[in-house]
Amino acid sequence: MDSALLVHRIHFAFTITFHYLFPQLTMGLAPLIVVLKTLALRRQDEIYNQAARFWAKIFAINFLMGVVTGIPMEFQFGTNWSHFSRYAGGVIGQTLAMEGMFSFFLESAFLGLFLYGEKRLGPRGHWWSAVAVFLGSWLSGYFIIATDAWMQHPVGYFKAPDGSLQLSSFWALLMNPWALWQYAHNMSGAVITGAIVMAAVGAFYLLWGKFEAHGRIFVRTGVIAGLIFSVLQLFPTGDGQGRMIALHQPVTLAAMEALFVGQSGAPLIILGQPNVDERKIDNPVEVPQALSFLTYRAWKANVQGLDSFPPDLWPQNIALLYYSYHIMVGLGTFFIAIMLVAVFLLWREKLFSARWMLWILLLALPFPYIANTAGWMTAELGRQPWLVYGLMRTADGYSKMVSAGNGMFTLLGFLGMYTVLGILFLFLVQREIDHGPTATPISQH
Repeated sequence: MDSALLVHRIHFAFTITFHYLFPQLTMGLAPLIVVLKTLALRRQDEIYNQAARFWAKIFAINFLMGVVTGIPMEFQFGTNWSHFSRYAGGVIGQTLAMEGMFSFFLESAFLGLFLYGEKRLGPRGHWWSAVAVFLGSWLSGYFIIATDAWMQHPVGYFKAPDGSLQLSSFWALLMNPWALWQYAHNMSGAVITGAIVMAAVGAFYLLWGKFEAHGRIFVRTGVIAGLIFSVLQLFPTGDGQGRMIALHQPVTLAAMEALFVGQSGAPLIILGQPNVDERKIDNPVEVPQALSFLTYRAWKANVQGLDSFPPDLWPQNIALLYYSYHIMVGLGTFFIAIMLVAVFLLWREKLFSARWMLWILLLALPFPYIANTAGWMTAELGRQPWLVYGLMRTADGYSKMVSAGNGMFTLLGFLGMYTVLGILFLFLVQREIDHGPTATPISQH
């Protein structure tokens, strides 16, 4: 691989991975804030209002960091990936522009109203501002997902005389079936992040012995939402996304499962290490015929292996793709398990006093970030060697005039800048958690 290409890929991977740490929480918190505001309105309970205001502050900090880290990422399309921008900009420019012009301004304007306009808006108007923030954040997510989905499964385009791709059907771009499944899967993952973060902060308050009334609300809301969306993450969204991959990118499915040789009644690998040189799985723990059934709803169905495709069409890092996919699935299963136990304890009215479970919820905080990162790595590593699947290879899309040295210089600058931003983010969030939902802690003993 060309050294400049490698640097540009690492640069963009770092930028987008760091950036997505923030939007996944804002998109995950947005519907939960609406839930808290709805309960406050229905119950006329100020504690729920205080809870909603607290999470709106956390939302705002994440939103700010998402904007700061997202703008440089979009500039990289021109600086590091100019050939791709020239080739596909006539298509993806539509959704990227709509994300900035419509959903971003909707979300930011109503976030300001939610944070500073409660007295002027009144209870119902303030509730509507929360709904508008939710709609803006989720609409923003859809435009970005539609952009990536088009790169995975290009539709609604034609080739212009200059060789670039132009949009032929706006609705085909927006209603791309790949985008619909990918969006549902991504947003359920975002809500899992929001739910676990909310439950973890609530568990921290209960273990700390302060803001206990709010901590109970956070834990209750978090574990109920976490269970619902952890199940949705598995089925139908995960299943639907997997079947889209099997239909349109069978070589990607084979690499995700490290299925080097196609077979009927293919097993599902639970654990194992892919041995690419010898084209086998070392130390496999498998469920017989399960992959065939999950993919084609038939136990004996034939699943194509990597041997069915030329090696130059294989994803370029099969081992990393395999591990990313299995980390995502493994953590998703873990989330279902802990949320089931937590909801059972909640039903038995023992959750808030079960310190061992509160510690599990608290320590689970980083894992949805890991799972979501692994999920996106699976999607993007699986698309390789294509930048636009079947149309443009990654090796043809980067800026040929930007050397590896120039790319490395800016990457080091971004590493330093984002380290400072990360420290600032942790400081701001930690300060809000220390201040708590109210100036005076409210306890229930």
